[in-house]
Amino acid sequence: MAYKITLIPGDGTGPEITEAARRVIDAAGVAIEWEVRDAGVDVMEKYGTPLPEEVLESIRRNKVALKGPITTPIGKGFRSVNVALRKKLNLFACVRPCKYYPGIRSKYQDVDLVIVRENTEDLYAGVEWDLGTEEAKAVIAMGKGKIREDSAISIKPISVTGSRQIVKKAFDWAIANNRKSVTAVAKANIMKYTDGLFYKVAREVAKAYGAAFEWSELEPETGDTTLTCCAGKGKGIAYQERLVDNQCMQLVQKPELYDILVMENLYGDILSDLCAGLVGGLGVAPGANLGDGIAVFEPTHGSAPKYKGQNKVNPTAMILSGMMMLNYLGETEAAKKLENAVAKVIAEGKSVTYDMKPDRSDPTAVGTSQMADAIIAAMG
Repeated sequence: MAYKITLIPGDGTGPEITEAARRVIDAAGVAIEWEVRDAGVDVMEKYGTPLPEEVLESIRRNKVALKGPITTPIGKGFRSVNVALRKKLNLFACVRPCKYYPGIRSKYQDVDLVIVRENTEDLYAGVEWDLGTEEAKAVIAMGKGKIREDSAISIKPISVTGSRQIVKKAFDWAIANNRKSVTAVAKANIMKYTDGLFYKVAREVAKAYGAAFEWSELEPETGDTTLTCCAGKGKGIAYQERLVDNQCMQLVQKPELYDILVMENLYGDILSDLCAGLVGGLGVAPGANLGDGIAVFEPTHGSAPKYKGQNKVNPTAMILSGMMMLNYLGETEAAKKLENAVAKVIAEGKSVTYDMKPDRSDPTAVGTSQMADAIIAAMG
């Protein structure tokens, strides 16, 4: 019986890379019935919104979606179509693997880590007020001189619920994928109540994944600590904490030491791009937005509308997002077959898009569709 999956082509270059990914996924041998639903700036005139309700209904019904990048209209409508989609479907976890594949131009080779980012709160909750508004003045007054009067205000909500479910997702991902460590990233030495709460809840979750723990101070000057699970279902998974500034330095100096990084929304947005840069850029960075029983898979990069219709952009991130989807469905053999084919094409360096060539002006670079053809051929 075929899986019924919502397919959202997106806009800009989205339809091109989505079609490339669909062909590759179909060639992996898994029976899928694609239910195509349109979203983005191209449907604004027809629906009056870039995110029609029928798109949400389709995802709720099918439980799984593969989504191309979507452009957020500037100056009107949603603050972000992607943020709206995540909130309406309660896709609280953004999972972004960053893995190096031989053949990619990068200063690093030994990188294979996963960012698990909280998706619904933090400064991205959209609770903010402009300069001079009554709400902003009220918050400034509550600051009792700590906030300048000519300030705009953004609120950073961090909840027990949001923190618990995202850290639990990180541990569950570690167990399901044979990972060895979970690192919680925050700035709790400064934001003692919000980021402090995140660490407090993270430690409680870590304890629930093991029967006994051993604390050890790694770097007393930064307050970073390690908590190792010694028994229970979390056996073998180390839990540790890093302050976000130190974590950035650690990733640049020794990314091979890290496995799964779990963090709040803003830090996750920033560090997922940093980690993508370690392995070759956003063009090879897949992603998944996960809730309870609903999953939307999409590349990390944007829609690049200036390249629309040129058959030029790299489809790798979209195709690897499809690989993540197959793993989520339990089709692990097909997922591995697809990933191996992607790795083979990248390593050969022949049938790849311009951005993956040593010289971006290399006339032997192929188009989006042709790279998909090469990956399909590599699957045999």
